[in-house]
This record gives sequence, structure tokens and C-alpha cells, in this order.
Amino acid sequence: MAKISPKKRHTIRRSKQSKVFAALREEIGESAEAYTGDSIEMLETTGDTTLFLVDKRPVLMETAGIIFPTLRGAVDRPFPEKNVTVDAGAIAFMVKGADVMRPGIVKIAPDIKKDHPVLIVEENYGKPLAVGIALYDAEEMETCEKGKVIKTIHYVGDELWNMEI
Repeated sequence: MAKISPKKRHTIRRSKQSKVFAALREEIGESAEAYTGDSIEMLETTGDTTLFLVDKRPVLMETAGIIFPTLRGAVDRPFPEKNVTVDAGAIAFMVKGADVMRPGIVKIAPDIKKDHPVLIVEENYGKPLAVGIALYDAEEMETCEKGKVIKTIHYVGDELWNMEI
């Protein structure tokens, strides 16, 4: 994978801001209100992810046309929607970017949809570890006994997490 770096940064208009927050509200509901701020900038990267800086902090990302909080955003502004909780044994793998396997999951939020982002949190303190794309709906994920259920796209320590802005 090529190194991701900032490419182009600019303030977005109010009409674009309202579209961004409408898309975010569609993903995480009323918790989207926590992500508003005085200034919102769009940061294009050399990768396939666009970041949105709210008050100069990279708290939102757009990938595959879907807007979702980044890990920094989830740490700063926690939200209860679209969460999957993993056990302590999965943490060592998650911080290296591993995909989520069904045996490591202890709790699945009922609002998870296939091909949409989810926040992966650890069991003891509820701290965000990664953002991934669900490979199944919540009901299907509950019935799985083994195998990969979430593809990780952003994790603690990756290039987006360490990007200098």
C-alpha cells in the first residue's frame, strides 16, 4: 500500500457542510450533532479517503462515498451507534490492522448494516480500536460462529492515525 499523505485542503461551503452532516446523520443518527464545529475543511489525500477537519481536527472521513467518524473523532466525540465490541484477546490483532473474526466479538449493535462502516471498540473500557466495513448485517453476524465478519479500513497506528496535518 502506498503511503497516504495530504494533497489538497480547503474550507467547504455551508451547502456542502449540510450534505456532509446529512450523510453522517444517516450513518450514526443524532450523535452526528457532536461533530459540528465553527470551521469545516476538506482534506483530500493521496489515498482513497477524504478527511473532514472540524475545528482543525480530523474527526470525519469519507471512504467509498460514506461519511463516518475517524478514530480520532470517535475518541474525542464518542457515539453509541454502529459499535462492535471485541474481547481482550482481539486487541493485539486489531492494533496491527487485522480484520475482525466472529469468535472475538462479544457484543454487536443491532443497527449494523452490510457494506457500511462500524466502530470496533474494546470490551473493558470501550475505547475505539478500529473502523471497519461490515461484511454482514447485525442479525447475520449474530448467527455466524466463525470467520471474518468485518474488514478493517482504519486502525490505531495506521497512516491516517499518524498523518501530520
